[in-house]
Amino acid sequence: MTRAFIDRVKIDVKSGDGGNGCVSFRREKYVPRGGPDGGNGGRGGDVIFRVDSGIRTLIDLRYRKSYKAGDGKAGSGARKAGKCGESIVVRIPQGTLVEDFESGEILADLTGENDELVLLKGGRGGRGNYTFRSSTNKTPRRATGGEPGNTKILQLTMKVIADVGLVGLPNAGKSTLLNGVSAAHPRIASYPFTTLTPTLGIVAIGELASFCMVDIPGLIKGAHKGKGLGIQFLQHIERCRVLLFVIDASVSEVKDVYDQLIGELGAYSADLLLKPRVVALNKIDLLEEPFPDDFSFAQEEEFYQISAATGKGIPLLLNRLYEIVNEHSRVEDQEPSP
Repeated sequence: MTRAFIDRVKIDVKSGDGGNGCVSFRREKYVPRGGPDGGNGGRGGDVIFRVDSGIRTLIDLRYRKSYKAGDGKAGSGARKAGKCGESIVVRIPQGTLVEDFESGEILADLTGENDELVLLKGGRGGRGNYTFRSSTNKTPRRATGGEPGNTKILQLTMKVIADVGLVGLPNAGKSTLLNGVSAAHPRIASYPFTTLTPTLGIVAIGELASFCMVDIPGLIKGAHKGKGLGIQFLQHIERCRVLLFVIDASVSEVKDVYDQLIGELGAYSADLLLKPRVVALNKIDLLEEPFPDDFSFAQEEEFYQISAATGKGIPLLLNRLYEIVNEHSRVEDQEPSP
């Protein structure tokens, strides 16, 4: 039984309260009132978000809605500080966007393999009366309470990270393509929306080279408005370095399909149209004649004629995708950090 793919959850988080300071006096002979020795309260625990490579979805967070760090303990006599509250670590998959649910503010975008963020700091511990001693006040009877922790309602959104994202209408052959070029086994059938969740696969190029490809649910007209699988589909495209448009070559007007896909991506985010893209005309084994060499969708648009079912044209396409992924990766490495 496979685990459900959960890519959006809402949770409550709270950092720990600080412990109270202590009012205490030493009980020693010849020391006025014993002298102040009240210790400080301990600091409350932090709420930490940490990327865990072993986690693929947000399903664990769906069943646990609240996360609270430990409270700091109160100080005590003999200048003993209270114990600090235990921090809580929320483990999340790579590519998780953390937003304040009420304000919509983006608090973190954890895309690195080892990213970690202290999202909420615990409250500071209160001061014991020992810290209030002075030359004019040798017996202070004052202490302060600990600061309360912070509370937030968060919305977490996971966006799949991959080198190549497969874009196409339902039944264009995306799942068949991924199944043929990687060890992934997405569901394949002759009816729309057999792919309901993103499926990742590693595509090997030779013995040492590889890249990550993701099959995402089919895109229909109006997806940018939430139709079909809508935004659940489009949000994952944002993380891909290269877009591979998979179009059923047996349809009557492949250019209309291409224009529809471009339109949906652009309506959702203009930035998606800036990504490198390649077109794969799939199911050419069903055609009586191949497309002419001078056929084009747009100026300088690359396209390849393939058959995901028979493997025809696949090696040439994969080699080109690998080249583009490497070129794009080098550009990212050269860009200065913000």
